[in-house]
Amino acid sequence: MADVKQETDGPTPYSAHAFDFTLLPDFNNDFVNEADFAEFAKALAAPENSPSTEDLSLPLPEARKFITALNDWRPVHQRVRRRRRHKKPLRRGKDETREGFVYALLKWPLLIIVFGWLLFLGILYMLTRLYIYLYEHWITWRGRRQRLRKQLQSATTYEEWIRGARELDTYLGNDSWKQAEEYAYYDSKTIRRVRDQMVGIRQRAQSDENRRSNENSTANQQKAFEELRGLVEACVKNNFVGFENPRLYSETYYGTKDLVQSFVDEVEASLSYLLRTNQLDQESKRALFKHLSTNFGRTALCLSGGATFAYYHFGVAKALLDAQLMPEVITGTSGGALVAALLCTRTEDELKKLLVPALAHRITACHDDMLTWFKRWYRTGARFDSVDWAKRCAWFTRGSMTFREAYNQTGRILNVSCVPSDPHSPTILANYLTSPDCVIWSAVLASAAVPGILNPVVLMKKAKDGTLVPYSFGHKWKDGSLRTDIPLKALNLHFNVRFSIVSQVNPHINLFFFSSRGSVGRPVTHRRGRGWRGGFLGSAIEQYLKLDLTKWLKVLRHLELLPRPLGQDWSEIWLQRFSGTITIWPKSIPSDFYYILSDPSPQRLARMIHVGQQSAFPKLKFIANRAKLEHLIQQGRRQTRPARTQDGGLANILSEDDLRGLLKRNKSDQDGSVAPYPFSGTESSSSSPRPGSPVEMPLSFSFAKQPPKRALAPLTTQVKLDPSRTAPHPESPSLSQRLSGWWSSISPTREGSLSKPRPRLRPRKSTSPPPPSPYINDRPSSMFELRLSREQTVREIYARAGEAPAHRRTGSFLKEMKRQSRVFVDDSDEEEDSSADFGGAGHRRPERDGSSDDTQDAFGGAEEDGQMFGDDEAED
Repeated sequence: MADVKQETDGPTPYSAHAFDFTLLPDFNNDFVNEADFAEFAKALAAPENSPSTEDLSLPLPEARKFITALNDWRPVHQRVRRRRRHKKPLRRGKDETREGFVYALLKWPLLIIVFGWLLFLGILYMLTRLYIYLYEHWITWRGRRQRLRKQLQSATTYEEWIRGARELDTYLGNDSWKQAEEYAYYDSKTIRRVRDQMVGIRQRAQSDENRRSNENSTANQQKAFEELRGLVEACVKNNFVGFENPRLYSETYYGTKDLVQSFVDEVEASLSYLLRTNQLDQESKRALFKHLSTNFGRTALCLSGGATFAYYHFGVAKALLDAQLMPEVITGTSGGALVAALLCTRTEDELKKLLVPALAHRITACHDDMLTWFKRWYRTGARFDSVDWAKRCAWFTRGSMTFREAYNQTGRILNVSCVPSDPHSPTILANYLTSPDCVIWSAVLASAAVPGILNPVVLMKKAKDGTLVPYSFGHKWKDGSLRTDIPLKALNLHFNVRFSIVSQVNPHINLFFFSSRGSVGRPVTHRRGRGWRGGFLGSAIEQYLKLDLTKWLKVLRHLELLPRPLGQDWSEIWLQRFSGTITIWPKSIPSDFYYILSDPSPQRLARMIHVGQQSAFPKLKFIANRAKLEHLIQQGRRQTRPARTQDGGLANILSEDDLRGLLKRNKSDQDGSVAPYPFSGTESSSSSPRPGSPVEMPLSFSFAKQPPKRALAPLTTQVKLDPSRTAPHPESPSLSQRLSGWWSSISPTREGSLSKPRPRLRPRKSTSPPPPSPYINDRPSSMFELRLSREQTVREIYARAGEAPAHRRTGSFLKEMKRQSRVFVDDSDEEEDSSADFGGAGHRRPERDGSSDDTQDAFGGAEEDGQMFGDDEAED
């Protein structure tokens, strides 16, 4: 935290070093690659192949007519009587949702009536807010309370703000509220019982673990540890029994109930103990922390759009960074995307030097004069040039860096909301999972392309050779605030985000923000925080008017009454969700509306950074309690994550459990003890082969060499290889590399190889020896190639039954039926060949116990033998 480690904080917004732009990292490097922006300009000039880009307002082209006459003496155009029975077909309009006679008749009257009512409700709402403002400042904020409040607002560091907040809590009597356990917004009894049990079990488990170094482990010692593990898994969940309810932090300026704080501290201590304990192996810890991460979720910082209002995000980010509470998942939209790109492409040390007022020297997107703007708007319909903006945005994104490259460099996950220019396609949340090779500056421009301000742009992606090419077939994208300013659903889907920190600066939304019961770190001043803002009557009127405004906006949207200037549906900029678990609302001033499309000066940026910090300070304690648990869970996941191989060895084919089993099997073979190896990590009936199956061979890759002219060994007998050939490579540092080298070292020789041709049961007609197989030295490509020969398997089955093996026919099912049908054909030559090959036409297999299906069942059926044992025997 910043109040503990003051040296980690960057320069304050009003310090002298904060205005020196030469101290900025890379202040003289523009990161501009002209070849990349030439490709971007080429992609912008290319026509879009989307049918939605057609101008539907133009009349349909008439079909070409072939003009002719009935004969040479009749005119081309002659008068023809109109047939009334054929009616003219109705033409479909360009917007099928806005058709009908009644709709055309009532559209504008309804629109005027609704707009008039919305204007009346808006005036009433402003008057209500003015009444509440005057009530709070003339009645509640007076005397010492007002002096303490001004001291709190003038704090420049988080340490000063904490001292002022505690003094204000003591004066208002909030300390007694912290000491009381009961509260209506969480289950205090369950929290107290779980905390007490966790303290006792953790202390007992720690003492038992200390005694285990001198004594043997007992069942009681293991029982205490298992109880602690089960208790942690049961209570470490998102908002468990309401302990993360924002109302618990909305009654005081700093902190929450002492019971909730002690519970969070105890959970942190238990997680730390489970992370460093030796009673759990690596796999068990991995499963434990994966389960906790799924239930607890992750935290995301969401930066809204708002043109130059987005520069308040710099102050919010600086407060989180100085307190070491910056989340790993960061999303931005429109102007917030520019700030998010800066946060995710720089390290923490660089950000501490960048989030200063001197950064205004790098914000030069609005450098053109008004005459140039007007000429460009008249010629292109946009106020800014896309290529010029892309070059000035490249400094914030470190050039043409992609989402994957930014994640690999900083470890933070950047997300940018982009809306397609056509109304049919869904919005996308660009990140290193959905669009890893997409260039960040193109996504930032697409998220800031407000119609009339910046034309829709093409997303660019980086090819393998480093050049830029259009992304998503060259389709164009525009401002993300039009549909998804805060993409909470997509964040939850991709990264399991359950806790969101929203920095909301949209000017059309900031005016309507009102917390009737207070917000996190800002309790209600009326009745010492126990009442409603402006009294219950004032809060009730404000809530009713705001809900009524929302209702009529939804009516306009669903009845398709709103006009669509610039071809865009603007209803979502009012009706989408703009808040999160914690919502930070930096307090703007009237001059911000005047400079809404202007570059900030260092003095204005210093004020915006200071206000952003002030708005984030009250939320940091709530965020810190959440972050301390989340960081331990993520640390546990990183420490227990298995090392991955990059050499393309066996780890790309087998799982980690199989790799460990292979090493264990190899070790047992060297010791002289042979244990069966399962097909997977667990020996279950579904994964293990049935007894007597031809594939009942251990898969430990300790292949046995069968010496010639010796009795066949049982199916499960293993012959060990030379330990010098089966030992892992001594210089390989990792498990996967050792296994890969060991597998590659096994090369069966021609003599006694598993690829040796199987003995045939019927003689060949040719007396010449068969040619050697070209694949005799290759490794087997499937597990069925690792089996014994067919004749050896038959002999093994009869040997287990105690009978002599009979001569078994090896033909396929079709050949067997063909041979049986030869009794009806008078062909002595074929019959002789058949008798010679199969031992006579009337030869039959001996039966055991009155049944002849035992051999067929053992092999899965006689008709399936050719498929079971390979295509070579089936063709024979």
